[in-house]
Amino acid sequence: MPVQRLNHAVLFVRDVERSVAFYAEALGFRVVMNMPGAAFLQASGSSNDHDLGLFEIGAQAGPSGAGRSTVGLYHLAWEVDTLEELERIALKLGELNALVGASDHSTTKALYAKDPDGLEFEVSWLVPADLLTEEVLQGRSGIKPLDLAREKERYGARTRGGLGVSIPA
Repeated sequence: MPVQRLNHAVLFVRDVERSVAFYAEALGFRVVMNMPGAAFLQASGSSNDHDLGLFEIGAQAGPSGAGRSTVGLYHLAWEVDTLEELERIALKLGELNALVGASDHSTTKALYAKDPDGLEFEVSWLVPADLLTEEVLQGRSGIKPLDLAREKERYGARTRGGLGVSIPA
């Protein structure tokens, strides 16, 4: 059987408690297991055992050079089900001074943020499959600034994103 989906990611962080607090406040993750120097978190809408593992390596750890001076992971992306939720998270990330960008990739609407260790992550909403027009598909060739108000007007604030059929709430 082929790979079906990403089950979890693991990050090395300077301070587990600080990172747990950040991911809990920013994205609503909850701790499902912890031990000295490690924590395992689950997203509130997830059926995974855990979605994020955090391992502490200490305050002396240098910044990640991935993408600048070393190979490595660029970012993780978490999906939300509505544009309303994407907007709520955008506001929360702004309050935390963690939001570093917002892009319209045509078929996806994305926020980019950095955690307390400077590790980048994405939170995105996917245009439902039944709303993918030829114009939307062709729009993937470029990236535009994200206008959440326009997208909510176009698709509906509570339209469920992803691969399924859209059902406006």
